[in-house]
Amino acid sequence: GIDRGDVMVFAEFENGGAMWTGSGERERRKPVRFDGGFASPPAVQVSMSLWDMDSSVPIRAELVAENVTNTGFDIVFRTWGDSRIARLRASWMAIGELPFEDDWDVE
Repeated sequence: GIDRGDVMVFAEFENGGAMWTGSGERERRKPVRFDGGFASPPAVQVSMSLWDMDSSVPIRAELVAENVTNTGFDIVFRTWGDSRIARLRASWMAIGELPFEDDWDVE
């Protein structure tokens, strides 16, 4: 099965948030729930679908999927140094095994 989406991870330029005004190591997490559950944790791919960053300083960024379960995962964005990020939107796609209605749940 495949599930996918596109979510705003953060927008901090209007309110002076730390991603836009801060420096050093910073992180934002966005929990994502799958539309339907997978039989086991799927493979998840994330990518930036919108990035609004200050170009006067080096852009340092990492975007990953963490805490993947059969019901969801966390999109995690990290930056460091003097990078200034106004907002970020991420696309994601999960591919994995779907439950089958005749599967047995043996305890």
